[in-house]
Amino acid sequence: MKPLTGRIALVAGATRGAGRGIACMLGEAGATVYCTGRSVRGRPATPGRPETLEETAEMVDAHGGRGVAVRVDHTVADEVEALVARVRAEEGRLDLLVNDVWGGDALTAWGKPFWEHPLEDGLQMLRQAVFSHIVTSHFAAPLMIEGGNGLIVEITDGNFYGYRGSFFYDLVKTSVIRLAFAKDRELRRHGVRAVALTPGFLRSEAMLDHFGVTAESWRDAIEKDEHFAASETPFFVGRAVAALAADEEIAAKGGRAFSSWDLAEEYGFDDVDGRRPNWGRHFEEAFGEPIKSCDDGFYAYCERGPIDLAFPDL
Repeated sequence: MKPLTGRIALVAGATRGAGRGIACMLGEAGATVYCTGRSVRGRPATPGRPETLEETAEMVDAHGGRGVAVRVDHTVADEVEALVARVRAEEGRLDLLVNDVWGGDALTAWGKPFWEHPLEDGLQMLRQAVFSHIVTSHFAAPLMIEGGNGLIVEITDGNFYGYRGSFFYDLVKTSVIRLAFAKDRELRRHGVRAVALTPGFLRSEAMLDHFGVTAESWRDAIEKDEHFAASETPFFVGRAVAALAADEEIAAKGGRAFSSWDLAEEYGFDDVDGRRPNWGRHFEEAFGEPIKSCDDGFYAYCERGPIDLAFPDL
């Protein structure tokens, strides 16, 4: 019933949203979860947001796992290095790394072309949501390699290659998918794999506040946005991560991008409210065309490229 009992996980960006949901569901599956980010009690990193890492760790405990809250700025290499050293000293292993550091919603200037977008905001998005993922994986990978197995999950937005509505937002989210591919390419010979994962329409704390509803009254927001009917809690993508981490055949998925809704159909899990939302199906019904997600045809271009052929031992 708890397939991740004895596993050690690190969720970078676990304060709220998808990161909190993932940490909790890893706890539900029995894992020890290091919950990291910058907001701790008495020292909020995001103005106006009350969530803290300590709360997330307590929620992991309540779901049946063991939560460990550690304040870390994942853009600061020394802090990340110290974090991994702590995990090594306390646990001696690391089985799962989830890179979910984001914080770019307030930095995205929707509707502005890149030459009008505030440059520093765009560059900060790259630091927070791409640079931080690289830094964290840089220090975590050696510990995972020592164990001879493990999984890195890169949380993105969308399992497709199309434009995402804003230059810097698009660059971040597509770059994260590429991070998963490139990391998997270099880690797979060491028994560690990497994938990218997207949630659907996420009922995060910020989204609930945006619509003026709560986790219990969320359906009231459907009057404001009909697509909210197909939304999911952060725990849904959390169960997707737990299912991936427990999959003994994860090697077959290495380097690819997945969605919470497709994995729910594959692994047979539901959201915590008993629903099984399917954003892909809803999108096709609402807009008349399916999401052109990355498929086998797309991935065929990723295998046996020029470098693989010219330098097979690289």
